[in-house]
Amino acid sequence: MAFRASAPVTVPGSVPMSAIIADDEQLAREELRFLLEEIGDVEVVGTASNGLEALDLIEKLDPALAFLDIQMPGLDGLGVVKRLREQQIEPPHIIFSTAFDQFAVEAFRLEAMDYLLKPVDRERLAATLARARRAVADRITEAVAVAPNRPGFTRAFTKLLLRSGQRNLVIGPEELVYATIANGVITLIAAQAEGQSNFRTIEELQAALDPDMFWRAHRSYLVNVNRIREVVPWFKSTYQLRMDDKKASEIPVSRLQSRRLREMLNL
Repeated sequence: MAFRASAPVTVPGSVPMSAIIADDEQLAREELRFLLEEIGDVEVVGTASNGLEALDLIEKLDPALAFLDIQMPGLDGLGVVKRLREQQIEPPHIIFSTAFDQFAVEAFRLEAMDYLLKPVDRERLAATLARARRAVADRITEAVAVAPNRPGFTRAFTKLLLRSGQRNLVIGPEELVYATIANGVITLIAAQAEGQSNFRTIEELQAALDPDMFWRAHRSYLVNVNRIREVVPWFKSTYQLRMDDKKASEIPVSRLQSRRLREMLNL
């Protein structure tokens, strides 16, 4: 049965950093998961035994961190990062965990946050997680600082610029139904119009908007919770949101955010 939203949805506050673990050895996955849970501040939302499974988890769960083994069948850890960049998907913060030290140069060339040698040292892991927390916070802070200076955002009037053909439309945030990004371009869907935004990233756009009104339901979608018309059960305990725009657009909710949606609405 679908849920029809009759009141604004309240988005929960801060949560531990989400993470996935990809390693072809089950014991290695379990040991790393144990260390992460012991240190705290990290929620392991998925595990994978190869690079292709890791890609799928990253696209569906949008984790803040990804712990990747270097050598895995099908697609190795380095290949996961390269594939994400080829698909123009912003990778999570990457932390390689491997028994081999000869790939460190290539790992850092791909802008890995850290390169941990097995067996993973608890203190070294704790230091890495502290750096990761700062990096996540810095990304949000940077988006907040940059957003007011970007075309398309004015703090005084709290307006958004929507480019539709040759027209530059100005809308209020309450008129925005949802935003989506594809191939590096953000599209804004308003009640009566749609067009491109001048914001560079979803994070930057989100930082410019009211966090009580806009929710990151999926890696590629930012939705106005007051414009959710219907919550539709989907595959494998996930959901889709039917939005209050002219097309009644259906927005996917990631597995992680589906869990939070169930908590919000007591589904």
